Amino acid sequence: MKHKQLRWYFLVGLALVWGSSFILIKLALNGLTPVQVGSLRMIISGLFLVAIGFHKIKLIRKRHWKYIIFNAALGTFIPVFLFAFAVENIDSSIVAILNSLTPLNTLILGFMFFGFLFQKKQILGIFIGTLGTLYLIMQSATLNPDDNYWYALAVIIASIGYALNVNILKKYLADLDATSIAVGNFLIVLIPAFIVLINTGFFQQDIIGTPVLPALGYMSILAILGTGIAKIFFNRLVQISSPIFASSVTYLIPVVALIWGVFDSEQIHITQILAGLLILFGVYLVNRR
Repeated sequence: MKHKQLRWYFLVGLALVWGSSFILIKLALNGLTPVQVGSLRMIISGLFLVAIGFHKIKLIRKRHWKYIIFNAALGTFIPVFLFAFAVENIDSSIVAILNSLTPLNTLILGFMFFGFLFQKKQILGIFIGTLGTLYLIMQSATLNPDDNYWYALAVIIASIGYALNVNILKKYLADLDATSIAVGNFLIVLIPAFIVLINTGFFQQDIIGTPVLPALGYMSILAILGTGIAKIFFNRLVQISSPIFASSVTYLIPVVALIWGVFDSEQIHITQILAGLLILFGVYLVNRR
């Protein structure tokens, strides 16, 4: 299958999986703390990836490891905790919309630090996307005064981490097998994630007959599909397309997340949808050639 066709299959598939990840985090938080959600997500994903792809480690050369470490920290370790804290404090669908900033940050950081081309007309897209973000946060804080919208900053920081991760993948790891990158990534974070989990008191909790058990089920689905397998597909998508195209998966993620939010009785106001559309329009302008 040609790369131009294959990249669209990857894009839609990732949108469906990642668009569902926010509601899975929310459900898991019914029995786990945000730190436990983040660490378990990495541990389960890491064990799964190592089990299916340990033989791929031999493909990683010495020159790759430095960038895989950056990839692991910026694209996995830090964001999983930030998203868990954000979903605990604000609606999961709003978190998904804010995640749409990733392509904008990908463009800005790609130009500033990685030597990728930047077109002047894309400045308008960045401005509109930023305006939409501020409008969304202000409207959501007004409509949901009990929610702590300072945690929107956690999503913005995570999107910057994702943007750096995408640019690193494209510039320094394009010659490495996508599964090798994912396995190497999670080998790096496995031990730190275990250390974090141990210090949360997770292993002293009762699991059977408590909300912890179904929460672990939701985390397993999220970790294996939404993190493990999706990570391989995303790495491959970056390699066969461009950083901007790959990060444009965030066009579709909010749509899936909003549908799940409605099913979960989250109250979505028209002004929030308009703000989300403003962000996506900014992303669209950034991606125009």
